[in-house]
Amino acid sequence: MSFTNPPDAQLADVLASATTIAIVGASSNPERPSYAIMRQLQQAGYVVIPVNPREAEVLGEKAYASLADIPVAVDIVDVFRRAEDTPGIADEAAAIKATTLWLQTGITSEEAAARGRAGGLLVVMDACIGATHHRLGIGKR
Repeated sequence: MSFTNPPDAQLADVLASATTIAIVGASSNPERPSYAIMRQLQQAGYVVIPVNPREAEVLGEKAYASLADIPVAVDIVDVFRRAEDTPGIADEAAAIKATTLWLQTGITSEEAAARGRAGGLLVVMDACIGATHHRLGIGKR
């Protein structure tokens, strides 16, 4: 059976109820898509935590080397990494008890989806969290 993203109503619920989003692969380079999405999510009122072992800080937020290093609860793990890296990230997201694993546009992995679901995560693939947030008209703070 092939993967299907959750319906818009469920995505709207996830985005409306989330407070903290970890961005795996966040970059301090303003030309990278992860930078723009992180800024958009910050401006929408989310606490956004960058996860990248090569960054110290992104958009004023301390960066962490891994999801396990984050000292607070995370609702959504948004991923800007290659598809082959995502199964392990799914395991890490489940281990920190995130609620949602979100793979950005162009990123799909049936293995990551299966691992995420087995770990109790809602899984979204090949969809931009920023564009989805905007399209669904989600209001935060």
